[in-house]
Amino acid sequence: MGLKAKILEIPFVKNWKRNQQKKKFKGSEQYWEDRYQQGDNSGTGSYDHLAEHKADVINDFVAKNNIKTIMEFGCGDGNQLKIAKYPQYIGLDVSPTAVKMCYNQFKADKTKSFYVYNSMAFHDNARFFHADLTMSLDVLYHLVEREIFENYLLHLFASADKYVIIYASDYNQSEEPIHQHENRRSFSDFVNKSITGWKLKEIVKNKYPVSTHKEKGSLSDFYIYEKA
Repeated sequence: MGLKAKILEIPFVKNWKRNQQKKKFKGSEQYWEDRYQQGDNSGTGSYDHLAEHKADVINDFVAKNNIKTIMEFGCGDGNQLKIAKYPQYIGLDVSPTAVKMCYNQFKADKTKSFYVYNSMAFHDNARFFHADLTMSLDVLYHLVEREIFENYLLHLFASADKYVIIYASDYNQSEEPIHQHENRRSFSDFVNKSITGWKLKEIVKNKYPVSTHKEKGSLSDFYIYEKA
């Protein structure tokens, strides 16, 4: 652990940093819109070896299970999508800037569409938005507000015809996070309690866990659900 990391672990410094971030934080949706407007990207999980690992797992699953339509709740800046092999794709994101970034990158690709998503204003009783497979990749722990977190999961499963893939951590963190845009919860607890008609088909462990890859690793694993 470097000197900077050691300093950040000092209780006084951790509490001070949390308080400073609380003053600045305006909610998960606004955080991501501001981030993309400022020219930042979707984060390390959508780039380099972590992006390649996600693409390997998902592309293989899509091919083996004859998936024709995919809808992703949280498409981000579109970098992960560059190495995806999807027959038909819908990307949703809370950030209008991110949606515009994706459109600009893929506007010549007639197999892809993008829409702004707001979990508090998404009411699709007619199921116009649905796909064989719906996905959530490195999103859930960024949904710090519980109501948004729960609505998002309800929409994710309600829009899926056959499968749901979640790539995230699945535990309740023991202390308040330093980063206000992160709050790790056990999503499987909510799914088991509040969403019926689905079974956990498979867990694919991360090829680059933090335990062995530290700063270049990820806390997320793949959780693949199948409609019962």
